[in-house]
Amino acid sequence: MVSIDDAVVSRLKKGDNKFEILVDPEKVAEFKEGKEINMDDVLAYPGIYRDVRKGDLVSEEDLQKNFGTTDVFEIAKRIMLEGELQFTTEQRRKLLEQKTKEIADIISRRAINPQTNTPHPPQRILNAMEQAGVHVDPFLDTNTQVDRVVKSIKTILPIRIESIVVQIIIPPQYTGKVYSELKRSFEGFEETWLNDGSLQVVLTIPAGIEGELLQKIGSLTKGNFRSKIVKRTDLYGEI
Repeated sequence: MVSIDDAVVSRLKKGDNKFEILVDPEKVAEFKEGKEINMDDVLAYPGIYRDVRKGDLVSEEDLQKNFGTTDVFEIAKRIMLEGELQFTTEQRRKLLEQKTKEIADIISRRAINPQTNTPHPPQRILNAMEQAGVHVDPFLDTNTQVDRVVKSIKTILPIRIESIVVQIIIPPQYTGKVYSELKRSFEGFEETWLNDGSLQVVLTIPAGIEGELLQKIGSLTKGNFRSKIVKRTDLYGEI
């Protein structure tokens, strides 16, 4: 359940009446995108208000009259879908900062500088977004905004969204730890057990996380592994 301090008001007007709930704005965005959510995680308090600031709850009789039900969760879903979120200036600023940072982090993990084949740090992405005057929608899913943002900053940064196929060979004494970590971190990869007991894996990953992956495997194997990139794919071409 979201804390009251972090919650915002979602308001639905029906004629002369208004109905308000206290919600987590991020969860509301997920709900509107069609994702399954637990209503206990959305609502700061399971009640329908006429005025949240006054703590004026709507009677069950009025709920039944206006919504045909007294089920708070069902009514809250209607309010989230049909109503509007009411933000203070500070709440909107924090949400915008958070969404902007999330987009920069995603781009940093998915994209590379094609001149060096290395990822751009998130702060460099943020600087380019600011320089390009990129508009981030605080209420729109981060992933749906990535392509537009990359297109906007391409004139400022050399950047390409790329996936790579990387082959890694792990010596026998480290296969257990590395295999467990790979299974935990990746949904699927090709695995081949070699004659000497070594493990060969082939993974398809966003180019931006190659360094992170190899650093993790290096720490598990004390640097005793081999890797090579066998394929690069520009996922979007000219965006």
